[in-house]
Amino acid sequence: MREAGPLSLSEELASELESAGLDPLLIGAAALAAHGYFRSTEDVDFAVAVPPAEFKKLFERLSGSGFEGHLMQSDAADPLGGVMTFEAEGSRPVQVVNFDNSPAGGFPALVRSAEQRAERREGLPGRLVSAEHLVLFKLYAGGTKSKLDITELMTRVQLDMDLLRNEARQFRMDGKLERLLSSLDED
Repeated sequence: MREAGPLSLSEELASELESAGLDPLLIGAAALAAHGYFRSTEDVDFAVAVPPAEFKKLFERLSGSGFEGHLMQSDAADPLGGVMTFEAEGSRPVQVVNFDNSPAGGFPALVRSAEQRAERREGLPGRLVSAEHLVLFKLYAGGTKSKLDITELMTRVQLDMDLLRNEARQFRMDGKLERLLSSLDED
């Protein structure tokens, strides 16, 4: 098993994904922390959007480059196009989440939109999604933890609510967003 420091596996994978022509977007708890909300996490998450057949080839390329991990492939009913998980001694696991499950589904448009506003930050692997896009990724994921993450993020970061609402409307997530915002107002 490869040995690495706490973030070096994610840095190496981000570099390898970039050399494969992808733009790995930092999402999940690591992105929350970069935006000022710290919570425990076991892994580092990247979002990409590639057709599932290409995702499998990407996994094979990464495995051939010495990265140890496994691939969870999707079926036509899955909202994701697969997830790769890589591990190294002394490092947090890294998940590469594919948001393209074409032709059946997925959400590659969210990744493409997030790429437009993502930024490089010193000390972070890949590019960090904006706080607004992070809310949208969390809305897409759904569930109690995502709702809590959004709530905490909104208390710590000044979001551009017009941008968030416009993006949510574009992705037909505006109903979900407004229900969440209404529930926060009730608390």
